[in-house]
Amino acid sequence: MDEVTQAVENLKKEWSQAVSQLEENITAIESCGKAGKGTEEANSLPRLNGSAQDALQLLKSLQFRLDLLAQQLPTFDEVQSGQATLKSWDEQYKKLRVSLRNANLQAKDNIRQAAQEERALLLGGGEESTIRRRNLQTKAGMTSAAESITESLRRSRQMMVQEVERSASTLATFDESTSVLRKADGEYQGHRSLLMRTRGLLSTMQRQDVLDRIILTIGFIIFSLVVLYVVSRRIGLLTLQRKLADAIRSGSLSAEDIVAKAQHGPAPANVPAPAPQIYDEL
Repeated sequence: MDEVTQAVENLKKEWSQAVSQLEENITAIESCGKAGKGTEEANSLPRLNGSAQDALQLLKSLQFRLDLLAQQLPTFDEVQSGQATLKSWDEQYKKLRVSLRNANLQAKDNIRQAAQEERALLLGGGEESTIRRRNLQTKAGMTSAAESITESLRRSRQMMVQEVERSASTLATFDESTSVLRKADGEYQGHRSLLMRTRGLLSTMQRQDVLDRIILTIGFIIFSLVVLYVVSRRIGLLTLQRKLADAIRSGSLSAEDIVAKAQHGPAPANVPAPAPQIYDEL
């Protein structure tokens, strides 16, 4: 069973126990004064009302907790069931408040009637009336002291309950803050690993960029050298063509000689070329 579902079931059990206790207090308040002891039971009425008010506060607290848990139930049907339970609790709470008010009105009527009977009895003559007055005074003093102590203890208990609820709320806030911090730490770790991978990729890209620059520079240098070589060769051929054309125009070299040289290849480097005067003599 889910933790939230189990918590809701526990709340239902606490609600049933609190309702039973409150109904017992309401019954005791309603019957207050019926035993013919108006003064004694009038002194115990504040204690009964204090217990009833504590039970009502407990029921209100259970309603608030159920309202929080109903939104966290795992399924939609359970959420609807929790809302329906909360609505029925609210109606039951209102009925119990009305019953408590009616019980207090009934108790006041009973106490008034019992007090009138006791007054009539005390005003009567005889030794019995005197003894009864003394007993009532003694019991009233003791009851008043007991009620004062009970009321003080009830206030102390109420303050302790409030402190416990405040502490529980503070602990819940701390737990929520802890979960948020853990989630933030997990996200930070994820971002940190992502940043490390990004830094590695940037380093790789920088190295690749440097390598690409080196390759481009070397390629440009090689291309420039090739261009220079081609241009120099082209300039040399143009110069040679110009010299040949000048030789042909001057008559020092004929076209047949040029063809013969092209067929036999260039002369060896260690053999000096024939002087131009030989071609002139031929």
